[in-house]
Amino acid sequence: MTGVYVGMPAFPTAARAATRNAQLRANLTRATHTIRDRRARAVAELEDWEGLRQAGKAIKDETLAHLDDYLLQLEAKVTEAGGTVHWARDADEANRIVTELIRATGGSDDQPHEVVKVKSMATQEIGLNEHLAAEGISAYETDLAELIVQLGDDLPSHILVPAIHKNRTEIRDIFRERMGEWGRPAPEGLTDTPADLAEAARLHLREKFLRAKVAVSGANFMVAETGTLVVLESEGNGRMCLTLPETLISVVGIEKIVPTWRDLEVFLQLLPRSSTAERMNPYTTMWTGTHEGDGPKQFHLVLLDNGRTQTLADEVGRQALRCIRCSACLNVCPVYERAGGHAYGSAYPGPIGAILTPQLRGTASELDASLPYASSLCGACFEACPVAIDIPEVLLHLRERVGREAKEHGGHRLERAAMKAATYAMTHPAVYRAAENAAVRARKLIPKKVPFGAGKAWTETRDLPELPEQTFRQWWKETHR
Repeated sequence: MTGVYVGMPAFPTAARAATRNAQLRANLTRATHTIRDRRARAVAELEDWEGLRQAGKAIKDETLAHLDDYLLQLEAKVTEAGGTVHWARDADEANRIVTELIRATGGSDDQPHEVVKVKSMATQEIGLNEHLAAEGISAYETDLAELIVQLGDDLPSHILVPAIHKNRTEIRDIFRERMGEWGRPAPEGLTDTPADLAEAARLHLREKFLRAKVAVSGANFMVAETGTLVVLESEGNGRMCLTLPETLISVVGIEKIVPTWRDLEVFLQLLPRSSTAERMNPYTTMWTGTHEGDGPKQFHLVLLDNGRTQTLADEVGRQALRCIRCSACLNVCPVYERAGGHAYGSAYPGPIGAILTPQLRGTASELDASLPYASSLCGACFEACPVAIDIPEVLLHLRERVGREAKEHGGHRLERAAMKAATYAMTHPAVYRAAENAAVRARKLIPKKVPFGAGKAWTETRDLPELPEQTFRQWWKETHR
């Protein structure tokens, strides 16, 4: 089942293992190149794409600037429509609220609690599945890719395509071996053709849709002016979860709010083209509270903070809260393409994860402190982002924070020594000139690789730059007599 990201090594260590997995790299390269090529064609169809992009950015920034007002407006409208709003400061509080709501629906030893789930990044972020399992509640993922990850005891590695690291043959083997443990087994003689795999998942999930009394979802957007929640998906499984059970619990980050339906219109154009490269989304489900004889009888909305207020307080870092989870930045990132999603140790992999996770969780752990460095700063993520998040700017901002915090704790021994030596040389011109002259005279003796120490790892994948034949001062004297 889906696991929590506990005890993950720092990004460089995890990425080193991933880059040596030839099958993983082949799967990722094929999938990301296919998605980004299709997205480029879908975006090119719109002459006003840049205008839409800037509109999305402006709406998100205005919403974040008045987030407290819009959240109160949303709460009033959801309550007015028959729903109940809960506020969760962190993951523990959100998990506790959801557990209590599920238990309040009944259940017994003969009929243990079961819930069906719509694909949700927020519930992955808080480790809800693991918490429910510890409380004796079975949570079944119904999104096809999430189902593959859950059956394979794996972790998601992509925001939009959580099982992107698996090919069809690997998925067939997972279905054959594990479906029977979770319910209806895979059909005899299951092949790895997409149609057969989809049919096996459909049969496996159908009995769960019809049996479950409770569903858990997230939401792509919440409209403040009416209290409406919106879920976009491609399979229709989410709609089954959102309409059949008697109780619906939605866990949503507080930044997912938009003020009006007119604002939502912009994002309903940006998100499908940026994520699945479609002109419009196949299944867009919207609901406002509860309605007699139509859909769930009870609706609970859990508004999740979990570090978002802290992120909002950072003038540079807050732009990460504009994210609409399209994953366009992942599909163009050369680092993600080689390292895969697991190396990020978070529900949010890729460039957006490298700036969002350290802000939500802090940079106290070695893993979280390493994430802002998981980038070449090429800027492709910024160009692809449909809400113009300047990810390189936030990465540099977070690197400065990590460096400052490390300095407050003494810093790295070699870094301290290097900075001390550089400070001395640059404040003593004679010493600096002597060091320059010595380096030029010894240039032919300097190796291209450092055979030991911290420099050894750095030069394993690159050569030391070649020193010039003369110093700048020598060149100036010769050319400006």
